[in-house]
Parts: sequence; structure tokens; C-alpha cells
Amino acid sequence: MPAKLKVAVLGATGYSGLELTRILVRHPRVEKPVLLRRPESSQPAKTALTPAADSLNGSLNLADIFPVLSGNGGYPLEPLEWAPLKQKGIELLFLATPHQVSRSLVPEAVRHGIRVIDLSGAWRLKQVEHRAIYGFQDEDAVTAQELTERAVYGLPELNGDRIPGASVVANPGCYATTVILALAPLLKAGLVDRDKGIIADSKSGVSGAGKEPTSRTHFVSVADNLSAYGVFTHRHLGEIAEQLGIGTGEITFTPHLLPIPRGILSTIYVHLGQPVEAVEIERCYREFYQGKKFVRVFPTPKLPEIQFSLNTNYCDLGFCLGPDGRRLVIVSCEDNLIKGAAGQAVQNMNLMYGWGEEEGLL
Repeated sequence: MPAKLKVAVLGATGYSGLELTRILVRHPRVEKPVLLRRPESSQPAKTALTPAADSLNGSLNLADIFPVLSGNGGYPLEPLEWAPLKQKGIELLFLATPHQVSRSLVPEAVRHGIRVIDLSGAWRLKQVEHRAIYGFQDEDAVTAQELTERAVYGLPELNGDRIPGASVVANPGCYATTVILALAPLLKAGLVDRDKGIIADSKSGVSGAGKEPTSRTHFVSVADNLSAYGVFTHRHLGEIAEQLGIGTGEITFTPHLLPIPRGILSTIYVHLGQPVEAVEIERCYREFYQGKKFVRVFPTPKLPEIQFSLNTNYCDLGFCLGPDGRRLVIVSCEDNLIKGAAGQAVQNMNLMYGWGEEEGLL
């Protein structure tokens, strides 16, 4: 048997980091992951959700925070130190960290010869005008720009040929994944009348906002409610436009917060350049995603629902075509923590090391 890949995860205490850890633990080609924490000096102020020190030895263990991981020797959280990582033979580092943290850590990881899959938005955007929304402060602007150019946008269905050779893979945003996968085949085929604009109406469960509680994500605010936010300003807008090769003025993207834990449903409205038949639309999708294991195209008029893709790495696509053959509504669903984050990260890892995309995910 070939030696198993040695990986590390920084940010396992968050929702996406937990899902990532659970997938990696059962992956047949990966050793039990090394879980990392940032040194105390760089940690944010403790909250009720910050891991508590073990009373016996002062160590931190992920199983104390998430009892679902109890057993198997526990999951200690070790301080991030580059020399020990290299000594342990770590080849791949997953970052499930805030954007600025990933922006500062990736250059150091690359200098130490460690490949990175980053689940934040730190390296997704090539265009300065799109990246400006993050307000990054780079200590070494030259190196940051070099890595920005080298980083591969980790959407396997679009960039599967570039991911295997990448040293830095920028995992896509959760909303962005649903919208890009829904529109890419139509735009490539030239079917969309871009002058009439595209509308992407997206709704996500609360876990998409991250683990740190806010007034907006408090139970009292979310329960029995539906709210829009980030209208015209959401950071995934530039990501969507950049990957689809369109201008931000050609698409109106409005995210909403659903009173559910997880899952995304995006309803996307487009006008077509000329009348077509539903069979042509379905053929366009099926040909574009032929051999792509994690995109399921529903036969019209069946439409995806959030519950169909929960706890899977699938993005489900369905559509309805208007009687005039020119108005098209696409529905795209995924689990925001899996295909929208952790599962897609593992799918990228599989590609980077020449394994089947489905390994550890089915």
C-alpha cells in the first residue's frame, strides 16, 4: 500500500473546518489530520464558542468542542509552527481561517514547500477592483501579487485541468459555486442575452455566515424570518463575475438568510438571445457536465430542493423554460458546508494528488 498523505487543518473549530476534519478522518488515502491552532498571541478574544483548555493538561482538543469526534485518540489542537509541520512530513495544509489570516499565512506555507487549499476568499480574485472589498494589508506586496497570479480557482468542474499542478488552490465561495455552475454552460454556449441582465436570487442557511455569532445570526433574529443582505455589495459578486467572464453590472446578485442551519438554493433568471427548446437547454447542461461526478442535472420540469443535496458534495441543477422559449429560470442547490466548502476542498485535494474526485466523498 502506498503511504498515506499527511495533511494539516487550521480552523477546525469552525463549521467548515469541522466538516473538513470529519471527511479527512474517513478518507482512505489520508492519515489522521494534524489539527492546528494559531499561537495565543494571534488569537481573537475568547467567546463562548472559543475552545476551552483541558483542565488536566492545558491542551486543546476538538472532541471537547464537538463530541461527535470523541474516540479515536482525540483530536488535539497543536500550535501552528512551520518546522514541526515539515518534520512530520505534512505536504498539504487546509486553511479554514478568516480571509486576512489566510492572506498572511499562505506565503509562509509556500516558502516551506507546503501546498495549500484555502477555504477563505484570500486568493480567489485576480482583478484588483474585485479584491478591494477585502481590504487586504499585505506585508510583502510583490509576493502576494505573485501568489495571487499563481493561485488556481478551485472549482473542479471548470478548472479540473489546472488544479493538479497548483501549489495554492483557492476554494470557491458557497454562493458563488451555485451561481457559477448554473450559468457557465449557458454563457459558454452563447445562449444568454447579456444585455438584458442576469438575476441571481440566493438563499442560505445560517451556517454560511460562519460560527462567530452576530446580531443578525442570533436565533431571535433568524427564526421565523427571511432577510436579504449585502445587496450590490456582497463579496461573492466579484468572484461570480470574474469566473464567468462578465461585468458586475451584468448580474444582480442578492443573498438572503434562511432560518435553517445549512443549504443553499439559488434561483437564477436569464433571457436567451433567441427562442430555444427545453431539450436544447438540457443538452447544453448535460454535455458541459459530462463526466463531472458532483453536478446532477435534473430533467425538466423537476427542480432541485435543498434537502436533496444536504450532507452531500453534489450541486443540483434544474430549470424551467418560459412558453416563449426565451425566459429561463435555473434552480441550483448545494450544501454550503460541503460542496460549498469542505467537500469541494477535498475534491480539489483528490485532483491535486491524482485520485478519483469522489474518493472520501461518496
